[in-house]
Amino acid sequence: MQIFPAIDLRGGQVVRLTQGDYDRMDVYGDDPAAAARRFAEQGARYLHVVDLDGAKDGALSNFAAVSQIIAATGMFVEVGGGIRDEARIRAYLAEGAGRVILGTAALRDFDFLRRMAEKYGEKIAVGVDAKDGFVAIDGWRTVSATRGVDFCKQVYDAGVRCVIYTDIARDGAMQGTNLAVYKTLVREVPGLAVTASGGISSLEEIRALAAMGVQAAIVGKALYTGALCLPDVLKAGEG
Repeated sequence: MQIFPAIDLRGGQVVRLTQGDYDRMDVYGDDPAAAARRFAEQGARYLHVVDLDGAKDGALSNFAAVSQIIAATGMFVEVGGGIRDEARIRAYLAEGAGRVILGTAALRDFDFLRRMAEKYGEKIAVGVDAKDGFVAIDGWRTVSATRGVDFCKQVYDAGVRCVIYTDIARDGAMQGTNLAVYKTLVREVPGLAVTASGGISSLEEIRALAAMGVQAAIVGKALYTGALCLPDVLKAGEG
């Protein structure tokens, strides 16, 4: 199973939110590229980067910081947050991003998602952020009437082959991830590469996700607080 350490950006700083609340933010550094290099030095080959300002207001506020992260290491970097048109997709791919993540745009303009999936293939992923089981957009501030699992099925039918599914209530809470929903996704959407995100705080969870066939896991706050050590996480992800 692939392990993606997470770097969330706000105002050019490395931060973590608790349950998606912008008022509950911890700052872990002001040099995102240095954070990326530290993960690479510990053995990471993949990196998950989110522009939280972009997710909230749709502007590419941290584009320079993301570009520096991509340039800092040879890791596969997936980027999300505020990517709502093709120009932004092209911009990140031109900087060397391995994959871009559509969230708000995927739900609001499904035809756009379908076109981008057809044009860019595996370089397009969808971030499905769920609150009480329903998809949330606009930096998690707006909850839709669309169920998360149902939306995963819809994006797969539209040609998307990778979904990053986050249970917002678990994200940053250090209380464990939603193993049940990932088991459901693996069972009900065969062929979809599922990335688990939100609340992972133990090696047992990493092993459980790998065993059920989840393709990747994103680990954030547990690494920053020292609750988990990245080399141990990488080893657990090997199955």
